[in-house]
Amino acid sequence: MNPILEKMYAKYPELQPACGAEIDKAFDILRTCYQNGGKVLVCGNGGSAADAEHIVGELMKGFLLQRPVPESFRSKLTAVDVDSAGYIAQYLQGALPAISLVSHTALSTAFANDAAPDLVFAQQVYGFGKPGDVLLGISTSGNSANVLHAMRVAKALGMSTIGLTGESGGRMKSLCDSAICVPYHLTPDIQERHLPIYHALCILIEEEFFSS
Repeated sequence: MNPILEKMYAKYPELQPACGAEIDKAFDILRTCYQNGGKVLVCGNGGSAADAEHIVGELMKGFLLQRPVPESFRSKLTAVDVDSAGYIAQYLQGALPAISLVSHTALSTAFANDAAPDLVFAQQVYGFGKPGDVLLGISTSGNSANVLHAMRVAKALGMSTIGLTGESGGRMKSLCDSAICVPYHLTPDIQERHLPIYHALCILIEEEFFSS
């Protein structure tokens, strides 16, 4: 077992029997997505919206590892502007493409006002999503209507779906290629376990693509 997962399960021993297999499956889905040039879309409500932003922050820049840009890109920057190329290349970091669907205030409020509020995430999935991409939906109940609709659209587009939820999984469970159902019922307890899970997944994915 990877040391990152061993450390997480030592802190939260209830997670391994309850959702260890689904965490492994989620990692495989994310790895395949990024190997094939895909991206990850993330959505949730309330505290889970904050988690969506957090996940994107860990994927789109260096987390625990350095992610220097390749020399080939440094050369392209030099061809554009030799004076700024060194500065840009020094601080630019490799990214694992990810978009938080909770961040687009103008779009979300316009669509909620003009069309259907519970389809705000679904609209963005329809606009951003491509076959081979991943939608990561976070819902402690597993029954958040806007997350469920987003997953339905994702499946129709040929995307993979990962869910972070509570013990029952709710209606979201049947829409997920990987449903990570932490063994708790209360929202704070569920959210407290979501964080180490998505941190572990982000670390594992970073190691996969940037360990060299």
